[in-house]
Amino acid sequence: MNLPNSITLSRIAMIPLFLWILSPHFPWRQPYGEAEVMAAILFVLASITDGLDGYLARKRAQITTMGMLLDPIADKIMVTAALIQLVAYVPQVVKVWIVVVIIAREFLISGLRSIASAEGFTIQASDLGKLKTVVQIVSVVSAILAHRWYQWQFGVVVIPVEWIAIAAIYFTVLVSTISAVDYFIGFWKQIDGASKNRRQGYILSRQKGVSTTR
Repeated sequence: MNLPNSITLSRIAMIPLFLWILSPHFPWRQPYGEAEVMAAILFVLASITDGLDGYLARKRAQITTMGMLLDPIADKIMVTAALIQLVAYVPQVVKVWIVVVIIAREFLISGLRSIASAEGFTIQASDLGKLKTVVQIVSVVSAILAHRWYQWQFGVVVIPVEWIAIAAIYFTVLVSTISAVDYFIGFWKQIDGASKNRRQGYILSRQKGVSTTR
């Protein structure tokens, strides 16, 4: 077990702990928001490992089949688990339809990647996809904090925690939708090119076969 794969597994191990902290059964729930802060920090750490394992795998030349399988699975489980838990935890911020749209997008991209892999090509993550990841982290963390705080006030400075969470979650939906369309367009161009190449190869092979039999 190399270091990048160990980091990926640690991210998977964080998910049950994250869900437990946000559950009513967490024994150290205090009125000052300790549970919310712990859950937010844990999600940020898990998100950091998402980029760290891939970076180390490339830098150390330790890209393995296991890592390529575990990394996207860990990402999907982490995001799906967090959003589903937040529907019950902060229903005024995270609506059911929002979770359905975001999770459906993840399944769509996973399906397209599987088809692309079977066809022998890959589609690189776009800047929109990277932006979606950052906004998603902000939306989840702010939604967790919005469960305890409506706003933070530091003297004359007021930070509207709940409104930031609502804006971030809707922006996540927008970016997720746009990035899914962008990914699908890139996929369609690649698959269309692959189909044309196969047809041309088939025609050439048929022509060659005919010419050799004459």
